Amino acid sequence: MTKFLPIDLRPPAPDAGEAAPSGRLDVKMFRVADDPITEAQTDIEIAREFIANGELSAKSIANTEKELYRFLTWCREEAKKTLAQLNVADLNAYKEFLRNPPPDWISKTKWPRSDPRYRPFTGPLSDPSRRQAMIAVKGLLAFAEHTGYLRRNPGALVRNVRAPLASRITRYLTPEAIALAVAIVSRRLPDSPAALRRRERDRFLLVAFAHTGARLNELVGADMGAIYTEGNGRWWIDVLGKGNKPRRLPVPEEMLDAFRQYREAFGLPPHTVRADRMPLVLSSRSRTVRRLTDEAAAEALKGVFAEAASAATQAGEADIAASLRHASVHWLRHSMLTNHANNGVQLKTLQDTAGHANIATTAAYLHKTDHERHDEIIASVEKKREK
Repeated sequence: MTKFLPIDLRPPAPDAGEAAPSGRLDVKMFRVADDPITEAQTDIEIAREFIANGELSAKSIANTEKELYRFLTWCREEAKKTLAQLNVADLNAYKEFLRNPPPDWISKTKWPRSDPRYRPFTGPLSDPSRRQAMIAVKGLLAFAEHTGYLRRNPGALVRNVRAPLASRITRYLTPEAIALAVAIVSRRLPDSPAALRRRERDRFLLVAFAHTGARLNELVGADMGAIYTEGNGRWWIDVLGKGNKPRRLPVPEEMLDAFRQYREAFGLPPHTVRADRMPLVLSSRSRTVRRLTDEAAAEALKGVFAEAASAATQAGEADIAASLRHASVHWLRHSMLTNHANNGVQLKTLQDTAGHANIATTAAYLHKTDHERHDEIIASVEKKREK
């Protein structure tokens, strides 16, 4: 049976001794260059150095660690080779492996990597996800060659995964699609306290992202006390954006109601205070207070969108079903900005709300559906005829 041994890809602390896990990936090997510019002696050590060298954000580091854990484990368990032994055919085989990982590599539950039940995948990867996975792998191999750890880089001869064109997918959900998703999650019948907590948590997440347009990590990283009022009936949520720039976003009544019901499902009073440092987004499974991870929050809403897509299909709403099947948390950010723009909110207001440094970035988030574009163009033609 495949063993998913821990692989510590975090950069070692200064002056800390190397205590890498045992396994063939850590077997000492001679560096192939006469004058290497790396101290790495094992595949794991060069992977750590690659991650540390990139000056990546915390989220990018986590994603890169995840992809390289998968790849290095595949090298050990499937290819049974070190990086220096890999060839082009091996890397192309890994591309195909990502398309359909074996069942023993898959778990629908996201266990911590330290848990023996942990598995690297929740299912097959889409072409865009395979593309991102191979970008991380090829980046590692290129870095290893440049530093003299590898003599040659087979990744340079491997083509990137071609993600299918989706010109009709504009990363935008109509108000009707969002309303359907809210209705679907609200109608879930909980059969346990944990299921009730999950329903109310997921509904709050959906409503909060749809109304604030916040980024995934901005909401998940916030505390309960971030939602507050200063009087006059105005409610706000404080978030920390890119570059650690704080901003506050308006909280409408629908979001406030969802927040109260969510807290009550977790046995908390409906209101809190600004000094409350309890995580805003809680795990529904944990018996202790534990913040939900970005990845788990994204998967939770993916599940809501999938349920809503099935309902839309049954109702004969093909367009809504198609958009929901492709939707992600970030689509709600696009949708919030687009829907407010269509309702007459000024672009500068949307820029401040989104936390964009450049107003052109905000403009790029605004979308029109095919039907809206059709109706506007036809209306313009008819207006011109009447003159």
